[in-house]
Amino acid sequence: MVKIIFFLIPMFLYGGSDLYKIGKNLYFSKGCNGCHGISATGTNLYPALAYRRKPFLISKLKDYRAKKGSTQQSQLMISFAMALSDKEIDALSTFLSEYQENKSNYKPDVGARGDGGS
Repeated sequence: MVKIIFFLIPMFLYGGSDLYKIGKNLYFSKGCNGCHGISATGTNLYPALAYRRKPFLISKLKDYRAKKGSTQQSQLMISFAMALSDKEIDALSTFLSEYQENKSNYKPDVGARGDGGS
């Protein structure tokens, strides 16, 4: 029993970092950075995603995957999200909500940037 506990503890402690790395790889391989920026800080047309709450990100991605989008920007997200599995959505939302890259260069989303739809 003790051996099992010692085996499981590292999985719980470091499992999240693996999910973070998977999400980071997905962010770039799926082309998210093309619209939302290399640092996920958004652009004039597309919102910042770094540091957003994980449940919000999951909800949005699942809505897009279900072909729900009310704005032009959100309509663009549908084709990207349709190819995502639940595990990929979990990994992407973990990466974005726990964003750790270049914190010193991060500029919060201020002013009119996108409509929050993508």
